[in-house]
Amino acid sequence: MGDWYWIGLVAGLGAALGILFAGILGGSRAGAALAAVLGAGAGLLVGLLIGEWDEAIGGAMGGVLGAAGAAQVVGGALRRGGTRGGTAILVGAAALFAAALAVIPIVGYLEAVAAPWLGARLRKRTPERYAGLRSLAK
Repeated sequence: MGDWYWIGLVAGLGAALGILFAGILGGSRAGAALAAVLGAGAGLLVGLLIGEWDEAIGGAMGGVLGAAGAAQVVGGALRRGGTRGGTAILVGAAALFAAALAVIPIVGYLEAVAAPWLGARLRKRTPERYAGLRSLAK
């Protein structure tokens, strides 16, 4: 297989690692930023272990993008009453599934692109503020 496969594989693995770190550390802006940094570092390390600098860059970018997308999901789940432990376990299982899918050619690239796209889509769907009983006070 060519370089394109290995870069895609490492990008998908980096995205999975970013998703994992966002599941563990997400819920706040600082946790999401730390998850992105750790995802980039882990993706960079995996890329250097598997290949050369081009794979390392793909892994780092995948880690950042995966963490960015998963942070929206984790933050929304925690705001709606999910527990930190349960959310971390479910997002960790999703990260494991994403890592397994990264082995399929081209899917690693799609994971790295789809994670922030889905996170942005979820962010657009959330209401700005819940009116609650304040709407009845008028």
